[in-house]
Amino acid sequence: MGEFSLTHILLFSIILLIFFGPSKLPQLGQSLGKAIKGFKQGLNEIDAEATPIKDQQANQAQLKAGSAEQKTQTEHEKETHKS
Repeated sequence: MGEFSLTHILLFSIILLIFFGPSKLPQLGQSLGKAIKGFKQGLNEIDAEATPIKDQQANQAQLKAGSAEQKTQTEHEKETHKS
């Protein structure tokens, strides 16, 4: 259920032929192709914008982890100097 079989595709194409006619189908295909291409370009632009933000967040997390590590080392050094 929910999967397209050959029967579904044939039935769908017959319905398209009835509604749009054979002369309008190439135009419909072109407009559908342009819409899909535009959608993919939009997704790529969003990914390109999001990638620097993800990298920036990862760098900040590494800096926080590094500063926490330095704090523990400094505390450890203070304890060894007191002894």
